[in-house]
Amino acid sequence: MRSIPVGAKGSFALRVETKHLANRFKDAMLPPVLATPVMIMIMENAALDAMRPYLDPGESAVGIQVEVRHTAATPAGQRVVGEAEVTRAEGRRVTFTIRARDEAGEIGSGSHERMVIDLATFTARLEAETGTRDPGAA
Repeated sequence: MRSIPVGAKGSFALRVETKHLANRFKDAMLPPVLATPVMIMIMENAALDAMRPYLDPGESAVGIQVEVRHTAATPAGQRVVGEAEVTRAEGRRVTFTIRARDEAGEIGSGSHERMVIDLATFTARLEAETGTRDPGAA
């Protein structure tokens, strides 16, 4: 892993579809607006995008902490953009400021931490814990 500089930025965009709405994704009683877990996924992908240029082959990063406020509703059809900026990098742990906005403005913000992992080591550890390389296998 190469050093990840404070200030490194990433982004991720998603067009909101019906499968992303709270009333489809979580509970039919909820209004037809972007589900909070989907907004978080957009923000996490933006953070991974900020790290990607600094990862060595065979490395990736997993989310280990997220703290967000979802402050505005987004209907289907709108484009949501997540943005992340590195605020601290200590060894394999990287901290970000994250934001998401739709076509009307900001819809959420917060902080996020990711941990750089070696994929081979991670997979071997998963295999030892589950007895299989495919976590979905029966």
